[in-house]
Amino acid sequence: MARPLRIEYPDAFYHVTGRGNERHDIFRNVGDRRKFLSCLQSSNERYLAVIHAYCLMTNHYHLLLQTPLGNLSQVMHHINQAYANYFNVKRKRVGHLFQGRFQAVLVEADSYATELSRYIHLNPVRADMVALPEDYPWSSFHGYLDPADCPAWLTTSFILGYFCDRAAYRKFVHEMMEKKVASPLGNADHFGILGREKFVQEILEEHVWERKMDRDLPTVRGGDRNLSPELIHSVAAEVFSSEPGTARKAAIFISHCYSGLSLKEIGAYFELSLSGVTQSSKRFRMRVEREMILREKVELVERRLALAL
Repeated sequence: MARPLRIEYPDAFYHVTGRGNERHDIFRNVGDRRKFLSCLQSSNERYLAVIHAYCLMTNHYHLLLQTPLGNLSQVMHHINQAYANYFNVKRKRVGHLFQGRFQAVLVEADSYATELSRYIHLNPVRADMVALPEDYPWSSFHGYLDPADCPAWLTTSFILGYFCDRAAYRKFVHEMMEKKVASPLGNADHFGILGREKFVQEILEEHVWERKMDRDLPTVRGGDRNLSPELIHSVAAEVFSSEPGTARKAAIFISHCYSGLSLKEIGAYFELSLSGVTQSSKRFRMRVEREMILREKVELVERRLALAL
């Protein structure tokens, strides 16, 4: 399977997560957290990254950021590399500090920015580290409540612009403290896009399907409109000849991720709702990532489809 495609363009919003390798702690004391915040500051100064929200946990961090220059990879390489170098030198250690590449979800800001900021600020509460989000010193929540606590490199105006005042934002965050609400990130598309269907389709058409020759995408993964659900299903049925149920799931997965077909078109063929297509694709992808034999068969389907184009 190809590594996840990184979609970058000017003024894009992202929810970014970085986790410690093998779930090890990446922040061990106050000095570590202050150093990481200084990395956020320098990313703002050097690469014009706009930091809208952050939360430093113990073995991971959350960021909501915007890239006016369309340079997410550059921004995150700077942050993670600078911090990892500091951490390793300080502890006289070698090896990877973070678990692979950072995880980034492209976000339709107008629809999800406020929800994601709340999700980020409530992380310490949901982890039973504090009773109230304002009790946690290592998140951007303080900057939202009091401008005196807001560093120059933290931007709160965009999200606060959706509320009449800071007290209203505090109430908005507190409203969900006692409720068990699924993370909004669970609604992200396979490509890591969180937004309304129209937004997702526009991003795919402009930034994915046009990149057919990108090294991250084999030919069949370029979103070729010549790939019909009938063709995908028939090729999957040949590869999974003794597993018709798996063939159907594989066909839905490939149609959703690589065909360029809309959710409506895929759903019409497989007799699924739009959310049914998305959920089926997500579940199958989790299996593909876990099961090597299944992954090899899916790649065989993709190769045969590429030859058929």
